[in-house]
Amino acid sequence: MNANRQMIMLHEITKLATKQAQWEPYAWYKEMRDNNPVYYDAQQDVWNVFLYDHVKRVLFDHELFSNKKQRSLIPIPDRLESRSNVNLVDPPDHRKRRALLSQAFTPRSLKEWEPRIQNIIDELIAEMEGTPTVDIVQKLAIPLPITVIADLLGVPSRDRHLIKEWSDILFLPYNTEAYADIELQKGRAMKEFAEYLYPIVLAKRQHPEDDIITDLTKAELEGEQLTNEEVVMSAIGLLGAGNETTTTLLSNIFYAMLYDQPGIYQELRADLSLVPKLVEEVLRFRFPASMDRRIAQDTNVFGPEMKAGQAIVAWIGAANRDESQFASADVFDIHRPGNQYHLSFGSGPHFCLGAPLARMEANMAIASVVKRFDDIRQVNGFDVGEHLTESITGQSLKSLPIVLGSNL
Repeated sequence: MNANRQMIMLHEITKLATKQAQWEPYAWYKEMRDNNPVYYDAQQDVWNVFLYDHVKRVLFDHELFSNKKQRSLIPIPDRLESRSNVNLVDPPDHRKRRALLSQAFTPRSLKEWEPRIQNIIDELIAEMEGTPTVDIVQKLAIPLPITVIADLLGVPSRDRHLIKEWSDILFLPYNTEAYADIELQKGRAMKEFAEYLYPIVLAKRQHPEDDIITDLTKAELEGEQLTNEEVVMSAIGLLGAGNETTTTLLSNIFYAMLYDQPGIYQELRADLSLVPKLVEEVLRFRFPASMDRRIAQDTNVFGPEMKAGQAIVAWIGAANRDESQFASADVFDIHRPGNQYHLSFGSGPHFCLGAPLARMEANMAIASVVKRFDDIRQVNGFDVGEHLTESITGQSLKSLPIVLGSNL
């Protein structure tokens, strides 16, 4: 098998050619839900499902759709295939490994972190004050998640730019033309990231502190402590995952407030309790995520015969616009009942570990901005195509200039 056939290339399935089309894939999602809800891509030997119930089944049913896989949308370097990796296993092994990491994301932990997170948000907002136009991606959506996760893990905040660079490279999407070059970049980033974290892990073993890396050095799996390398790999996984998703979420919230539903900001100012509903609706409406699995046994559960060993992609962004689950699904409505039943953080045993933290950061950040500034407005002549960058989801915002109203 050709090396790059190990990767599932989403853009080769969608055939969406322009940045704008990849940023707004929702018409294609609808076409697939209506006409090809179970679609076989012969070129890559990949099945695709688009309906809410089908996507949820793929994510939930680990006996039919396994996370033990050789092909994926997101490459997982060989070094991550250690006992501490939660991504490439199914229950019951998955439960043991996940339990290690989930201790860091309990409601009690989150409550304890709240003041630390609020301080970081306040500092970032203070830097925006007095500047009428700011790039909200560069000033808030990027620095907030990486600063928070570095702080919680116990990594020096002065190094967060390095962590961000390594994380971005590890999450770079592959393309057929530059496959070998991207592979080299990822290998180099993983090596540098691991070499950076190793002495930090050693120091935490000697001098424990109140952070997640220290917790990992003390954690036990199958009666044994994690090795230093396993702690490093766990930390890399958490640093990477804790940054990309939340940055995308925050960026998309501001885009939605300005371009999907202009005027919504004033609703939030009148009633801050609507902020969590806004966050959930953005996750449902504008979060074109996908997840993949390996078909574990021959099945016709969705109609066509699928063979063991083939790959299947669950198109979460399409499921979140399925009219059978969400009435008027293509309407952005923060008052929608049940919008929290979106699948953007996954579902089942691999539900995103960092979801409670991502929600908390987003809720706190938006509430803080709303309290501090009396309005936000579009920048004249904004063309979204000039502000996009290739990402795992197709395209994401690399910048988003907004006009801030007066400080309160």
